[in-house]
Parts: sequence; C-alpha cells; structure tokens
Amino acid sequence: MQITGKITPDSLMTLEAYSKWRKAHKGEIIAHRKLRTVLLGEHVSVQFESELSMRYQVQEMLRIEKIFEEEGIQQEIDAYAPLVPSGTNWKATMMIEYPDVNERKRELARLIGIEDRMFVEVEGHGRVYAIADEDLDRENDEKTSAVHFLRFELTPAMRAAVKAGAGVKLGCDHTNYPAHVQVAPEALASLASDLS
Repeated sequence: MQITGKITPDSLMTLEAYSKWRKAHKGEIIAHRKLRTVLLGEHVSVQFESELSMRYQVQEMLRIEKIFEEEGIQQEIDAYAPLVPSGTNWKATMMIEYPDVNERKRELARLIGIEDRMFVEVEGHGRVYAIADEDLDRENDEKTSAVHFLRFELTPAMRAAVKAGAGVKLGCDHTNYPAHVQVAPEALASLASDLS
C-alpha cells in the first residue's frame, strides 16, 4: 500500500490487487493500528489514525461492499479521508466500551460531553482539548455515543517538542471519567511521524 500524502481514487488499488495485497500485509496493518491505540482507563480506547490506517479502511470498505464505480469510491474517500492527520494535528477514533448492555446504557448517560474533555498534553506545554465530532453531533440529551472522532490541533512549538522527544499524556477530565496515561514511547514515535 503506497502512502502518497492524499487518498485519491487514482492512489487506491483495484479490488483484485487489494485482495492479493491484503493477504500478505493484513498483519502489518493490525500491528500498526495496535501500536497507535492508547487505552485510557478500563473503558476508553483512542485509536490515533494515520494515512495508512485510513487508506486501509477505505480499501476494506470497497472490498466488503464490492464498490468499483467512481461515485462509490469517492463517497468512501470522503467519509474517511478527513481522519487523516494534516501535519499539524493528531486525529483519532475514541471508543467507549462496556461489555454489559445495561452498564453501557447507564455509563453513556453519565458520560455526556466526554468527547470535549479529552486532551493531549505535550511535556512542557499546556493541554490541548479535542475538537470532537466535526462531521456530526454524536450525542443527545440522554446519552453520548460509544464512538467519537477527535482532532488535537498542536502548535508549532508542541510539534517541535514531540519531534525532539518530549513526552505526551492522553487524558480526560470529565467528572465521571477522570483519567490520564503517558503515551508509550513506541506509539509516540509513530505519532511524531504524523507531524510536520
């Protein structure tokens, strides 16, 4: 899978080519996604996206849905390309997971607004709170969604610090889910490569 800087119809593989590529490389993609997933407490995971993860997602959707027409391909690109970091930010999929359906319903009601209380903190700099769900609102008066899309916009000084090896915390200061964790060095090295 070729990383080009922008997902376009011309930069995607045909369904046949992708099917062959997938057999040989699926494990690498899973490892890449796992490396970039940060667990925050017991019930929240944050998957930091990349061009590779989103290109894979588009190719998977095209394969599963057997989409080969231009309009359908463009719709998939339009759905996932906004989650590719632009060089000034990190973009992520946040998942709130409670295995028990009753507990999940109760906790999603208690966690309204959690997506706006997610932050990253680069060592030596202030917190950067997520800009959440830019595509559509994912909560209502009764509950929040189990999935949110986050963007963390970093200043030039923060980006330089990360590239120079500064530590980064991921956290949440929602009243009902206070948590923070240091991003592992291997994950941070991958995230640093997203920054210009």
